[in-house]
Amino acid sequence: MQARVTVAKQLTLPDGLLTSFPGVECFEASVEDGRIVLTPVRSGGLDAVREKIAELGIADGDVQDAVAYARRRD
Repeated sequence: MQARVTVAKQLTLPDGLLTSFPGVECFEASVEDGRIVLTPVRSGGLDAVREKIAELGIADGDVQDAVAYARRRD
């Protein structure tokens, strides 16, 4: 199977290749030893986001402080 690069620099993957990844809409791309490596990214949904926020120790007040900081005019 071959993948083709379009004029817009997009990579088109063959259907036969993508059937091995049902439900996957996004891939993480990296370069390893001169090769493009695509790793499927499976969405974890809202629960995964909440879990990551908890892991990072981010509280509601932190978000409010960040928004206030971003909106501040110097």
